[in-house]
Order: sequence, then structure tokens, then C-alpha cells
Amino acid sequence: MRFYDPTGKRFGLPTYPFRLAPQGLATRRQLRARGLRPGGQPVAAQLMWRSRKARGEIRCAYLYRVDLARPVRPMTPRKAAALAAANLARRTCPACRRDAGYVIPRSLGCCVTCDDSAALAA
Repeated sequence: MRFYDPTGKRFGLPTYPFRLAPQGLATRRQLRARGLRPGGQPVAAQLMWRSRKARGEIRCAYLYRVDLARPVRPMTPRKAAALAAANLARRTCPACRRDAGYVIPRSLGCCVTCDDSAALAA
């Protein structure tokens, strides 16, 4: 197997092909789905695979030990307020100053209504 290197001689870290990682190891997303975080532990191993979407580019995902993972810190009221304010800023149109109800696309720079109005005026 191309990416199978459990000793880490070839890649520096124990390396496994996609979907063949041993039990007890998980990616950050898998830890988060279980309500855990790496908690400062070093990377234990990695997954490597050749991506079909990215024109054969080799992709990598780091694996962490589940037994050393810690619980996710709870959301505090101040963190929740800061997150709500940041999301409101992303939804507010700079042209008409209204809450668009969705995140303003960076490609447009304003809400769809303002962009359509500008396109019709031109």
C-alpha cells in the first residue's frame, strides 16, 4: 500500500491510508463530533490519500489519540455575544445598512438586492 507506514520511517509520522486508521485515533472533526478537543496533545499519526477532486493532489489529515482528548470548553455568555455580533456584521450590507438575513458574499461586497439595483442602473 502506498501510504501505509505504521512505523513512521518514510513520512516521519505513523501514516495510514484513507479509512484505515487504527481504533483510538481520530481527526479534529471526529473529536468535535464526540464533544472532545485535542487538548494540547501532539499529533499521533496522519492519514494520507490522493484526492480525486484536487487533480490527484496528495491530501493529509492529522490524527489524535481519543484517550488523551479533553472535553470541549462550554460556550460562555460573553463568547456567545461576541459571536452573534461578528455574524451580524457579516450579514449587514454596507450599502443599505440592513440585515440581509444571510452572509453577504465577498464577491459581491453588498447584498443581492443592492447588487441587482446597481446592475440595472448601469
